[in-house]
Amino acid sequence: MSKPEAVKEPSMEMQKAMIARNYDAITSKHETGRKVSSTFVPGNLNELLMCYDIVNNLPEINAIQAGMRKASGGYIMEAEKSGHSEDVCTYVKADIGQMSKGNIAPNGRPYPNPDVLMLSYTGCYTFMKWFELLREEYKCPTLMLHVPYEGDGHSTKHMRDYIVKQLKEVVIPGLEQVSGVKFDIDRLRQYLRNRAKAEDNLVWRLEQGKNKPPSPIDAYFGGVYYIGPIFTAFRGTEDAVTYYEIVRKEVQNRVENHQGPLTPEGTYFNDQKYRLIVEGPPNWTNFREFWKMFYDEGAIVVASSYTKVGGLYDQGFRHDPDNPLESLADYCLGCYTNLNLPTRVDLLAKYVEEYEADGLLINSIKSCNSFSAGQLMIMKEVERRTGRPGAFIETDLVDPRYFSAANVKNRLESYFQMIEQKARGGGSKTVAA
Repeated sequence: MSKPEAVKEPSMEMQKAMIARNYDAITSKHETGRKVSSTFVPGNLNELLMCYDIVNNLPEINAIQAGMRKASGGYIMEAEKSGHSEDVCTYVKADIGQMSKGNIAPNGRPYPNPDVLMLSYTGCYTFMKWFELLREEYKCPTLMLHVPYEGDGHSTKHMRDYIVKQLKEVVIPGLEQVSGVKFDIDRLRQYLRNRAKAEDNLVWRLEQGKNKPPSPIDAYFGGVYYIGPIFTAFRGTEDAVTYYEIVRKEVQNRVENHQGPLTPEGTYFNDQKYRLIVEGPPNWTNFREFWKMFYDEGAIVVASSYTKVGGLYDQGFRHDPDNPLESLADYCLGCYTNLNLPTRVDLLAKYVEEYEADGLLINSIKSCNSFSAGQLMIMKEVERRTGRPGAFIETDLVDPRYFSAANVKNRLESYFQMIEQKARGGGSKTVAA
């Protein structure tokens, strides 16, 4: 028996329509003559690509779409048959396997070959290896923006200047050559103005997790919908501005009516027993089932690191149209995957305190070193600083073989029992793999 259709709010329906239009723009390349890029989510230069009328295609998002449609498992196995290790990022294997299976987009049409690969390196070494494979496959120009890692926990003027120099000398001339369009800095400024408006409303929405009781948002499962447009192909557009205005009205309505977020079953999640901070990406192949484990137990996620993977807007960063290239550089430097471990600990401990959370839950992704490296240390240090218990579960991005519903459910139940014991005055300890 099939599951009932998930209930969606107007903002979710708008985002669904935006995504569909972008896939139509990508797959109609040969009819329209528009150029297509492939790029990644953290540190992507969507506003700059729009200056050249280039359509933005994101392999990570394509892998997520395949995971949610239950197609990624077959793609991953196909990639492994061709020699890719089980330990390789499953986004990569889903993308590579999909290419060998006809490379069909969600709208049923084949993806065209990209005209340019635009790589902004922000803390994930896998991205570079992934684009080496794509470059070998597509034989198209590759532009790389190297973003220095914030190893000392902060960026410097030298780092910023280094990125701006690359934008001026490599990226902008390269995009001009691919597109045949001359760079217009005033056009970029307008896109950044749009982006700053959207950023304000996104941050307002994220901070509503501080409300209690109940929180009107879920900052992890619901959060992936809220970050979608601003982290992908719509950032800087008028559509994104409108989308975040709609989101703000929806959340404001729930605040005024003392309601929690809407679950996929169409009921408001008002009975919230546990307030959590979550570190790490979600599992996409069993996304709805994973989410249900939380609200069945009364657990709401009030803040998460995953909603910062495309930018730390809630820590004060905004794009500045008066300094457009410098602003793009600052954005790339500040993506979550570009932060060192002590900075991540600082951020997560701050969330536990500011959002009055009961503890930190880590969803460790088997194939994602960018998030998973050091997570046990992160959890233990956040526990030490805050006195709140931590827990550790393990799934994967889009490989269904690494989602064990029974295992995850048992660990969550044990964690919630620990939180109850802590509330009754018991000691804090760690649930770990």
